[in-house]
Amino acid sequence: MMEGLFFYWILWGFWIYLTFILNKQSQLRYRFSAVILLTIILSDSRFQLGSFQISYSGLFLLLLSYFIFSKQKLGLLLYSFICSFIVTIAYVTFHLFEIFDPIWIIFQKEWMMGICFGYLAILLQKGLKERLLMIISGTMQGELLYSWFLNRFDFPYPIGSLAYLDVCSLICLLLAGWSMLENASTYFETHFGFQEKGKQKTH
Repeated sequence: MMEGLFFYWILWGFWIYLTFILNKQSQLRYRFSAVILLTIILSDSRFQLGSFQISYSGLFLLLLSYFIFSKQKLGLLLYSFICSFIVTIAYVTFHLFEIFDPIWIIFQKEWMMGICFGYLAILLQKGLKERLLMIISGTMQGELLYSWFLNRFDFPYPIGSLAYLDVCSLICLLLAGWSMLENASTYFETHFGFQEKGKQKTH
């Protein structure tokens, strides 16, 4: 499969939803749209830092997540850091297992990582925003750590490449889908629960 296919399809899908479908009164609509477009524009550009090759889009997403984290209160910031660190370790461990024992990759790697890290994000955080920030920061930190590890053995590894963006965008898609299911279940419970109570009062 061509690298970047998941990334471009998913991000363009998000952009279309934000631009043409989402309520135009939403304050976050234009910000998210701008972030998506900028990420797409930067996705094919990279720079050299010593022996490391870093994608501009990956660096942009990492710095953006840090900026949003910095606005949190100290307690939440500490918890977010711990969650992000857990994702980082899990991300590096997954890739190392892929090198040393590739037979355990039982189906397509992107989907396997998407499901595993999506589930991890759901376990660690409650809100969609917090889950997305944790995944973006944690996986990009994992890219940096994994690249540093491979660089010690003279194996070049581009940080934040299209292959990484494929995985990251797929995790974000799965988390967005899960969030929609959570909101739908809450709506039905509230709506139908209210109707049930109304019927009971009338009898």
